[in-house]
Amino acid sequence: MALGPEFGIEAETAERLARFAAHLEKWQKAINLVSAKSLPQLWERHILDSLQLAPLIPVDARTIVDVGSGAGFPGLILAILDRWDVHLVESDTRKAVFLRDSARLCGVSATVHAVRIESLAAPKADVITARALAPVADLLKLTAGFRQSGTLHLFPKGRGAEAELTDAKKTWTLAVDRIPSLTDPDAVILKIGEVHSK
Repeated sequence: MALGPEFGIEAETAERLARFAAHLEKWQKAINLVSAKSLPQLWERHILDSLQLAPLIPVDARTIVDVGSGAGFPGLILAILDRWDVHLVESDTRKAVFLRDSARLCGVSATVHAVRIESLAAPKADVITARALAPVADLLKLTAGFRQSGTLHLFPKGRGAEAELTDAKKTWTLAVDRIPSLTDPDAVILKIGEVHSK
């Protein structure tokens, strides 16, 4: 799979991503990491979909907290880029083992927290990410413990994005930019800045 220049991927990073993809396909036989239907489109549907968040991360960001990390999208993919201190929060023990094993295999530093999101209040994040986990209103509540002044939220969303935002605005005051997805014409990345409860 060739990675376009818009992702700024060096050869060494591309090799790590390929290693991760092969590792996921091997583990997929034992545990359900991604839907069987999406596995043939692993690169487009999952890896590139995660990589497109990288250009949206502020240059001065240091710490990323990815909640509901699952098979590592987008958190472990961002960790493979080796630009940030990445924390992966995944309560499913088997998936947490997969994440640790994948990080080791790819030679990347990522901290895996095998706990429920609401039971963890650290570290404080410059960027919070979540993909296919929960509606926006619930995500903002779940991640309150990681938030600090200036925290940016990057949430890839599908067709239901606007309905989720409408619901979220009932309980949260937030500023949001909608970034068109590079991998799905029906999807957007919600880029949410300062968040305050009403």
